Amino acid sequence: MTALAENLARVEEAIAAACRRASRTRAEIELMAVSKTYPAETVAEAAALGLTLFGENRVQEFAGKASRAEELWAELVVRRPRVHLIGHLQSNKAAKAAEIFDGVDSLDSLRIAERLNEAAARLGKRLPVLIEVKLSKEETKAGIDPESAEAAQLLERLPDLDHLEAQGLMTIAPWGAPEAETRACFRSLRAWRDRWAQAHTRLNLVVLSMGMSGDFPLAIEEGATRIRIGTALFGKRAPYAGPPE
Repeated sequence: MTALAENLARVEEAIAAACRRASRTRAEIELMAVSKTYPAETVAEAAALGLTLFGENRVQEFAGKASRAEELWAELVVRRPRVHLIGHLQSNKAAKAAEIFDGVDSLDSLRIAERLNEAAARLGKRLPVLIEVKLSKEETKAGIDPESAEAAQLLERLPDLDHLEAQGLMTIAPWGAPEAETRACFRSLRAWRDRWAQAHTRLNLVVLSMGMSGDFPLAIEEGATRIRIGTALFGKRAPYAGPPE
């Protein structure tokens, strides 16, 4: 058994334990393998182990390994996985993101939504998106302020952007926070989802993407439907060495 296979088995054990504590089924939790900074060969190995959803942080980085990943998936005869952008998206990268990704989980402004919609329309595709919500006071965190006018405008406009499919919300809990604070963050995202789903009935906000390698069991217990796991699967990653986005 490879190191990646062993890591995946450990992650699955932890997911199963969290599901038992929360009286949930494993089928309710989607595992996203965060493959940023790892080469196409690692992504292919993970796909061969049955992982079907991957997360990448940078448009330019994934553009550089997408072709090789496609080749390897074909050679291994695995079902082509979906790859979503989970990092902050700049407006000048929206067209490329719509082209190479199967979804964008970090939508945080109406301007980006409109750019993605225009690009998806040109490509003849409907792009799944998650709204990234900022629930931490950390300056480095991206996402939209849920109480802002920008959030209200985005939610009001999204149903009319025919080439985007709003599927839910995403957040990142504060780094190294106590358990109570982490849980409060996850509960807050769920509360915002419920509030917005009731107020905007044309949106189908089913997905709650929250929880990473250090806190995903808590996220599952608080209602996550998608968890984003990188280090616990692939090991410690090297810093990104490519050009800045």
